[in-house]
Amino acid sequence: MTYRCATCGQTHDGLPDLGYRWPDPYFDVPEAERSLRIKATPDTCSIDDRDFFIRGVIMIPLRDRSDVFGLGVWVSQKRENFQAYMDNFDTDEIGPFFGWLSNRIPFYLPDTWALKTRAHFQGSKQRPLIELEPSDHPLYLDYSEGITLERAWSIAHFKASGA
Repeated sequence: MTYRCATCGQTHDGLPDLGYRWPDPYFDVPEAERSLRIKATPDTCSIDDRDFFIRGVIMIPLRDRSDVFGLGVWVSQKRENFQAYMDNFDTDEIGPFFGWLSNRIPFYLPDTWALKTRAHFQGSKQRPLIELEPSDHPLYLDYSEGITLERAWSIAHFKASGA
């Protein structure tokens, strides 16, 4: 199966990874105030120099396959860890750092907001890998046990439908 990438516009084969452009609190700031209150890049976001977020990837293994399904998400960071990441953006010699998942993934109930995570830094211009801390949440179960290719496609289509 092929899909057209929303980022590059190219057609690709296989399963797409999904990603959130911003942490959910970004949208709590009125649009007219964002340029004054938010400092953001595709990988980092600070709001009012008080709330700090980094973008990373949750890798969900696909059962009976060697590939993974990636969820690009944002996790909160305390100021010191956010600054350490900013100062050492392209190294794997920091962390892991604790954070709270800062996106609501609509496919998963109950809400994914504020699940406990750890960001593992990879260096080499790669986004951090986001590890979910053990819980009974369905996202953690998918992360730890893997999912079928069919389930991954259903998540991709659920997200793509805007639900």
